[in-house]
Amino acid sequence: MDKLIINSGAREKRAALFHNGKIEQLKIARAEGQSLVGSIFLGIVTKVLPGMNAAFIDIGTGKNAYLHRDSLADYAQSEALDRQKRSISSFVRQGERLLVQAEKDEAGTKGAKVTGIIEVPGENLVYMPSGNYIAISKKIADPTRREELRGLGEKIKVGAEGILFRTSAGNVPDSKLIEEIDGLRAEAGELFQKASSLKKAGVVAERDPFIEQLVPLIEKMAGGEVVADDPGILNLLKKRAASGDGEPKYSYYSGKENIFALHGADQEIGKLMKRVVWLENGAYLLVEETETLTAIDVNTGKFSGKRSLDETVLKTNLLAASEAARQIRLRDLAGIILIDFIDMKTEDERAKVAAKMADKLRKDGRRTRVVGFTSLGILQITRKRLGPSLSGTLATKCPSCEGTGWISSPETEAFRLERELWEHRGTLDEAVLVETSPEVKVVFEGDGKVHLKRIEESLGFKILIAPVESAVHFYTIRQFGDADELRKKADNTY
Repeated sequence: MDKLIINSGAREKRAALFHNGKIEQLKIARAEGQSLVGSIFLGIVTKVLPGMNAAFIDIGTGKNAYLHRDSLADYAQSEALDRQKRSISSFVRQGERLLVQAEKDEAGTKGAKVTGIIEVPGENLVYMPSGNYIAISKKIADPTRREELRGLGEKIKVGAEGILFRTSAGNVPDSKLIEEIDGLRAEAGELFQKASSLKKAGVVAERDPFIEQLVPLIEKMAGGEVVADDPGILNLLKKRAASGDGEPKYSYYSGKENIFALHGADQEIGKLMKRVVWLENGAYLLVEETETLTAIDVNTGKFSGKRSLDETVLKTNLLAASEAARQIRLRDLAGIILIDFIDMKTEDERAKVAAKMADKLRKDGRRTRVVGFTSLGILQITRKRLGPSLSGTLATKCPSCEGTGWISSPETEAFRLERELWEHRGTLDEAVLVETSPEVKVVFEGDGKVHLKRIEESLGFKILIAPVESAVHFYTIRQFGDADELRKKADNTY
């Protein structure tokens, strides 16, 4: 059974979808750093690149957005046979003002991806002032109703307008749909009017991406329950979401304990921030996320199997494929994903693992492709990036390691200190005061302070080391001077 838990009482809104008691989807939205997807901007073209058939647009967020020729309204409205031959320079010029809508969030150094084909969503349909097509939800199975909606769309469509009928439109009278399209036309007119009054690039209308993310989750639920601690969100979702195989039950939670903590979702989020993911048979995954790609390594761990090595390997890899797909969804990993499964001997085994991976990713809802195994036995996957991953939302780079996950060892810092002190040999000062982490002090001094005595004799001055507790291994040369004064300073300070 599916259960969607929604926590929206604080500035951070969260939702977790459970399937048979196991978390399968996680959505998090924050007031600061909120997703731009769905929001509409007045943009100003800063650069046109005919070779890429693309343009960069200033939308007022600090990073120029990317717009491809095929996403321009003028391109969509032009003749199909003619437009492919025409460069983007035929449709847009530098300095031009455009109304655009964010399709994809900023990520790293890249700006948002935008489209010039604006969508104004309604309860039962989506209106596009310049979409130039009619589409009907595939979930409307009745062919008669589909034809009726297509005929209605052709009838009410004006000029280059576009209309997308949602699933719920299949059970709504035509009169209500006509009334709704008129309301959305008026809303679009207000957007264009507001945009024309703006003097510089900036936001025209903001969408609530949190609600937009929850609607498709509910539409895929087969019955189940939607529980939220905000009655306003419940009412909004009831209106927006058309159920799939069965209408879910909507429940308001008013208890004192946080709804996420009550259902164990907070504990699951904590696990998602760790590199190691244990499988139920004792094997584990090691997840390494970088800016350019994600690598997942499969290890047998404590699992040894009961029969043969081949059986152990295949069982572990199939289990790992299921869990890796789940981790990809929950962590919202995207771009290039490489999975290093335990070596398999036959193509048949690799095919089974790839098929399992593809099957588990099919319910993802994001454009994902299982490319296949490389000659080195690594499975390649690509997944469309819409915004930062879960770690990008919940974590920041470590100031000590700069996001590498590594810090200098005590040996590295001790040897570096030795090299720097050698640069001061021949000084007239009697001593030097050095601060280090305790681990660096131990390495530098050596057993019985043998190394400390040797380097003091070689350099010709005393080395006074004051240990300072620290999360990282370090040293700092504080002061050269009189030995007694520095010793008193060290005794009084540390």
